[in-house]
Amino acid sequence: MSSQPTPSAAPARPTRCGWVNPANPRYLAYHDEEWGVPCHDEVRLFEMLNLEGAQAGLSWETILNKRESYRAAFDGWDAVKIAAYGPDKVARLLQDPGIVRNRLKVAAAIANAQAYLRLRDEGQTLDSFLWAYVDGNPLCNRIVAPGDRPARTALSDRLSKDLGKRRFKFVGSTIVYAYMQGIGMVNDHDLACFRQRECARLGA
Repeated sequence: MSSQPTPSAAPARPTRCGWVNPANPRYLAYHDEEWGVPCHDEVRLFEMLNLEGAQAGLSWETILNKRESYRAAFDGWDAVKIAAYGPDKVARLLQDPGIVRNRLKVAAAIANAQAYLRLRDEGQTLDSFLWAYVDGNPLCNRIVAPGDRPARTALSDRLSKDLGKRRFKFVGSTIVYAYMQGIGMVNDHDLACFRQRECARLGA
């Protein structure tokens, strides 16, 4: 069951982070309901890890628009099923227009499922593994201008390196920092954004 709280109603004309495309309902929903919200749901943590990797070289909006297709194509992000994908399934995925048809990214999702299962075999979850890096408490930055929001940090460098050691793929530091933002390990909402204080309270 997802740990995401129901967001409070947004004002009629809320101030949002500058990166949001207000013309895209999916983008608005993602910003208003997910981004920066501490997540402890295993399926969503695994999903977001793979979607952030799929974004490499593309826009996040492109991936959001394909999110439901990804869920269908990758068996609802069931790691056990994905870890067992063989050549026939890979061939079908590479013909699926609903996802990014990149062989390396498809292979990465399979490798990530296998790495995730190894993590579980060690008695850990993604939740426990990831949140240990911030002692269970989200980091909160003061984002006044776009330039205040980092693309990577020393912490994302360390997490990226550790994920790589565990044979996760497409986990470079920039991708990992975006992942940390998406799952609420860090609150990088603009200070003027109506969600900044709400997400800060969730991490209190």
